[in-house]
Amino acid sequence: MLRYPAKIRPDTVGYYVTFRDIPEALTAGDDFEEAKVMAADALLTAMDFYFEDRRAVPLPSSPEPDEVLIALPASVTAKVYVLNEMIAQGVGPAELARRMGTRKQEMTRIVDLGHATKIDTLAAALHAMGKELELSVSGG
Repeated sequence: MLRYPAKIRPDTVGYYVTFRDIPEALTAGDDFEEAKVMAADALLTAMDFYFEDRRAVPLPSSPEPDEVLIALPASVTAKVYVLNEMIAQGVGPAELARRMGTRKQEMTRIVDLGHATKIDTLAAALHAMGKELELSVSGG
C-alpha cells in the first residue's frame, strides 16, 4: 500500500494535518488520534482530484522524523499505479481496452475511484502495459 508522510501539528483548537506530497489533502481533528483518522479521509478525498483530472499521483516520499504515515486503501493504491502508468505511457482508456481485449467502458471504470474494480482486473491492466502488480504481506 502507498503510505504518505503527514505532519500532524497542534494548533489553537486541536490538530491540523498536511501532506507535503499531496498538498490538496488538508484536514484537522480535535485530538491527535482524530486528526490521524481525518488524515486518511482527506488523503483519499484528494485522490479524486488527480483521477478526475487524469493527473499522475505523486508517490510518497520518505517520511521525516516528525511525520506519521497514512495509508491509502489497497484498492486505491492499485488504481494509482494503473493511472500513473497510463499517463506515463500515454495510454488512454480506449487503447488499454484494445490491449486487454475488452470494452472502453470497462477501462473508464478502472480509473474511477467510485467504482469497485477487482484486483485481478487492475493486475491485468498493468500487465497490458508491461508492468506487474506485486502484493506482499509484512508485519504490522
